[in-house]
Amino acid sequence: MSENISNDIKLPTGEKLVLSSSPHISANGNVRGIMLKVITALLPAAAAGIWFFGLPAAAVIVLTVISCVIAEAVWCLLAGKPVIPAITDFSAVVTGVILALNLPSAVPFYIPVIGGFIAIWLGKQVFGGLGHNPFNPAIVARVALLIALPAAMTIWSPPRGMDKDYPAAELFFGSVAMKQVKQGKLDGISCATPLGIMTDTEKITDTSDRHASAAAKHNFDRINTPALLKKYFWGIRPGCIGETCIPALILGGIMLIIFKLINWRVPVCFIGAVAVTSGLVNFFFPGVTPPPLFHLFTGGVFLGAVFMATDMVSSPVTNRGCLIFGIGCGVITSVIRIWGNYPEGVSFGILIMNALVPLIDRWCAKRPFGYIRRKEV
Repeated sequence: MSENISNDIKLPTGEKLVLSSSPHISANGNVRGIMLKVITALLPAAAAGIWFFGLPAAAVIVLTVISCVIAEAVWCLLAGKPVIPAITDFSAVVTGVILALNLPSAVPFYIPVIGGFIAIWLGKQVFGGLGHNPFNPAIVARVALLIALPAAMTIWSPPRGMDKDYPAAELFFGSVAMKQVKQGKLDGISCATPLGIMTDTEKITDTSDRHASAAAKHNFDRINTPALLKKYFWGIRPGCIGETCIPALILGGIMLIIFKLINWRVPVCFIGAVAVTSGLVNFFFPGVTPPPLFHLFTGGVFLGAVFMATDMVSSPVTNRGCLIFGIGCGVITSVIRIWGNYPEGVSFGILIMNALVPLIDRWCAKRPFGYIRRKEV
């Protein structure tokens, strides 16, 4: 959240005695209004996902949202809490949309259901409900599903526009599936993601001679051509429903900044840290990882940086803390991508940094006005 006091915050005028605890400010916003703004910002990415992956993507989004709302209602019933206020503040809807955008469009129907209950029960309510969760609930669910059901979470469908004329099509589809692709049969066919191909590519660390050095520089040319980068940027690549279209995610981020719901330092530092880390490794060891643009345009860097790392409950409250948090998320993401066993590290990076937020806030807390540190005797 931004430290700047917005225009809608009202301060006491002095015309009457105000008896209240600090901080002595109030705002007209409420949870429901905030969540509706977040949903509005999520619409471009959701619409792009439905455009590229079709009705299956829409079904996953609807089923995940319904599962999250039902999970919220069931928990409130079991805990003796009011149900209607809990499900009408739209916080469960936001969690459901974000989780759905982190799922492949071809997941079995039980994945959104399980994910919805994990997100609400394990990621939110077990800690006390809205405002008390130390981790982003959607990330908790995605990581749990990825660890418990990796096969179901890695079924990637080709998006609209990915056909036999796609650059390096045989590399993404494989020789068997390519026969069906050439016949125009794309339904039911799975394919590889750019990050998956990068992980499966053998790293070249030996640059002792001229031939080895040349091989290292061209190690990732199959998945890092200008034509492919253009496709990646616009969203014509395999991946999760909401992570592929970069312009839609940027638009959503701009909307959140205009609504003053996020601190811009988190996404900027997140994305910048991924670019710098991958760029440095590529500069010194080009055979180990592709250049920065590949890392930015593939996977869920923009989705994670804009909509998950900026969660106002589980992110730092100070500007300096947001800088540290964003950089940490980006560095951990890059390390997992380059040297880890998982092709993607966005969710893990955010989850780890969420756990460090209390320490970051304590370290970056500003000194109260008039405070004088007592000297040790």
